[in-house]
Amino acid sequence: MKTTATVLLVSLATAAAFTGSSSSAPRSSTVAVNSAQADLESLAADLNPSIKYYDPLKLSTWNFWEAGDDATVGFLRHAEIKHGRVAMFAFVGYCVQSNFQWPWPMKLDGTPFPSSDLSPPEQWAALPIESKHQIITLIGFLEVYSELASSLTDERYYQQHYMKGGKPGAFPKFGTAIPHPVPFDLFDPFGQSKNRSEEAKARGLVAEINNGRLAMLGIFGFILEQTIPGSIPLLGEIVKPYSGDLIAGKVFTFY
Repeated sequence: MKTTATVLLVSLATAAAFTGSSSSAPRSSTVAVNSAQADLESLAADLNPSIKYYDPLKLSTWNFWEAGDDATVGFLRHAEIKHGRVAMFAFVGYCVQSNFQWPWPMKLDGTPFPSSDLSPPEQWAALPIESKHQIITLIGFLEVYSELASSLTDERYYQQHYMKGGKPGAFPKFGTAIPHPVPFDLFDPFGQSKNRSEEAKARGLVAEINNGRLAMLGIFGFILEQTIPGSIPLLGEIVKPYSGDLIAGKVFTFY
């Protein structure tokens, strides 16, 4: 029940509170504060015209790490966009893994990928420890690289930090900034968005945030119905029950 309560609290806290763009300079006056608040409310209205601005916990004013409200908003916006992207990958991955088994071998010795007869949590538990290490190492590298991009000296790859006036959700370019050159960037690898208008990019951001929120609810819905049968009646005939412990079991651990 503690896990369920935590999920519900997180879902409430992920509402339209973190949807304004962060300012590029520290606020030092009441007028600037009001302007930033108005900016939050304006984008929130674009994201959800019915609910509009919704921040019941007042998280945007919590002044994380004494860095100021602008940095706090930047952190929260970046977190929502990033976790929305993760949730979209998770939702699509859950659907694919539930119905499809990769046809090629998973290991050099011919060991196949876990069968789609298993639920996605059971498939994760069935992965060898080496596979889990590879996945977590890649995710860790991407996280560290994105955080350190503001310290790069090459202007082609430098990116201002999202808590210091940078753009929330933006991922830095690879190029030659790392020892082994990467031919494609993680974000927009084929450069399709560079010629898009600002209006089109703004519409894309609204769509991405809303789809991310929906995906977060969707993947949590799958997990809840798997672990608490009947909690999401619409999914009762779709997802396979899982009797293990998602937290303490071998789903999110490496042993």
